[in-house]
Amino acid sequence: MNKKNLLDYTLHLADNALIIGHRNSEWCGHGPVLEQDIAISNIALDCIGQARNFYQYAAQLSVNDTSEDSLAYLRYTIEFKNCLLVELPNGDWGQTILRQFYFSTYQYFLYQQLQNSSDQQLAAIAEKALKEVTYHLRWSSEWVIRLGDGTEESKQRMEHAVDELWSYTGELVQAASYELLAVSEGYGVDLSTIKTKWEEKVRTVFEEATLTLPGNAWMQSGGKEGRHTEHLGFVLAEMQFLQRAYPGAEW
Repeated sequence: MNKKNLLDYTLHLADNALIIGHRNSEWCGHGPVLEQDIAISNIALDCIGQARNFYQYAAQLSVNDTSEDSLAYLRYTIEFKNCLLVELPNGDWGQTILRQFYFSTYQYFLYQQLQNSSDQQLAAIAEKALKEVTYHLRWSSEWVIRLGDGTEESKQRMEHAVDELWSYTGELVQAASYELLAVSEGYGVDLSTIKTKWEEKVRTVFEEATLTLPGNAWMQSGGKEGRHTEHLGFVLAEMQFLQRAYPGAEW
């Protein structure tokens, strides 16, 4: 087994979860109603918990004195392997909801198959995370339907969100080099096998939400290989400030 590739694959999964977790955490105290403020905050915590499990495993695969904290707080933008979708700004509530729906749908089918990974640690993390993601998918689906088939304003906002985010969804199921090698070595998920399921789920929810599914369009990519939007730099500057200002500080 190529240990460097296993590390890259694990970091990709960790980075995805960490960055969307951080984005969702920005809603804490700003949700539209108290119940949903708590819900999005809990989803953020779930995602960061998943990230921590992956980072802990990645630290075991790394060399020197690497830790879960250094992987999250001391890597530079170009070293992060998350999809572009998760680093995009929250926008309004509808845009955040749609981003979560797209990503949770992807995670749901990904973790279903990752449970069968030949790597026992990845399989165990996926099995635990799937229980959380199942709720994330149900919650975000219900909100997409509520807003899409709601008032005139909520529908317009959802249509705007679809226009803003759709071109970033293709990367979710577009395999990077380390994902292809992970499949060939038996511990990764073949993204081509979940692409159709992802599309079917999105189509079903969009139909109920009376939203139009975009046609074939050019898709953004590059995040998995370290080529990010300008937004990730600002996320990391905020998230990593304390560790960089006080290196090695402990509570």
